[in-house]
Amino acid sequence: MADSGKIRIVIVDDIAETRENIRKLLQFEADLEVVGVARTGKEGIQVAAETQPDVVLMDINMPDMDGITATEQIRAKIPGTQIVILSVQSDANYLRRAMLAGARDFLSKPPDGDELTGAIRRAGEMARAEKAKAEVTAAALSGAGGAGRLAMHGGRPFGKIITVYAPKGGAGSTTVTANLAVALHSEDKPVVAVDGRLQFGDVSFFFNEQGRNNISDLAPRADELDNEILEEVLLKHKDTGIRILAAPPRPEQADAVNATQFGQILNYLKTMFPYILVDTGSQLDEVTLAAIDASDIILLVTTQDIPSIKNIRLFLDLANALGIQKNQIMMTMNRFDKRRSITPERVAEISKQELASVIPLEERLVVPAMDRGAPFLLQGRNNPVAKGVTDLADAVIKRLAEIEAAEGN
Repeated sequence: MADSGKIRIVIVDDIAETRENIRKLLQFEADLEVVGVARTGKEGIQVAAETQPDVVLMDINMPDMDGITATEQIRAKIPGTQIVILSVQSDANYLRRAMLAGARDFLSKPPDGDELTGAIRRAGEMARAEKAKAEVTAAALSGAGGAGRLAMHGGRPFGKIITVYAPKGGAGSTTVTANLAVALHSEDKPVVAVDGRLQFGDVSFFFNEQGRNNISDLAPRADELDNEILEEVLLKHKDTGIRILAAPPRPEQADAVNATQFGQILNYLKTMFPYILVDTGSQLDEVTLAAIDASDIILLVTTQDIPSIKNIRLFLDLANALGIQKNQIMMTMNRFDKRRSITPERVAEISKQELASVIPLEERLVVPAMDRGAPFLLQGRNNPVAKGVTDLADAVIKRLAEIEAAEGN
């Protein structure tokens, strides 16, 4: 971002009147600044490289290079820059192609003024989040050992962020998050569980812990966090010592936390905890995308339901456009019922994604534990459902080690 704090914008459109109309619309917005314009896709790539904008407003239909191809190249060359597509073509195929290319939003032309400025601001927040992530990564990879060595904080490496994400609601991602936290947590490697469902989060209830403070208390101070501030806000599970960063108690309070602040909070938690588990909602909103962008591992949760499998496949199609590496993605099947015809092997085949673990259906154990606010892993680890979670924890630890080893080469 520029020192002024304004969101820097480049407009790419082959129609001069459209470019000028957008420029005039945006000149009255104090936090937005047009830093360049381009008439063609190729020129747009060049202007973006020269100006390093936060947001590019990109037309699709242009004579030399279409906007989707230009989007792919800009995202590859300037990863932090976010693309908002503007097009008279509004069908689902164009939307899917734009998202796969790395576009952050898709608006029909001519866009409504509030709709356009809202999309730019959301994209600008994501640009800030990606910049913050890049700075943390650069700091972590710098140091006396050269490239690939993790920077140390307080004598230990930065922690790892594991985002638990189910593209289809009702897959039990919060149950998986809570019990995976128990499986990973130890005295020398403590866990913090972060509730990324800011409107209707339940992580604290799954641990039967409630307090006056939550993530909205951190948001105004997201760029000046310290351990003392975090300690005031984090809940502590009395039975395990797991720390919990709770969601706001009321849905309307979710607006107090934006994606940039959420990313800053996650990155600071890396300096305090070896493992940061983030439970997210099924919608790919800006906060969920910020968690995904900050993650070392994205843990996908599916069930045997066809809609769940379909949504997993759609997310995997988008993963490359979102800048996610293949080794960052893991998948677990939750609530596996052997009486149903769809097997874990079939799900892995359909999704083209290996299953890290299978957690069987065991309602007599899981549901009462959930109602009591006690992760079922605390009742013992010798039953099949607990074994599914501990197998998952082992797989996560192994994958993190593989990623770190690869980065060190």
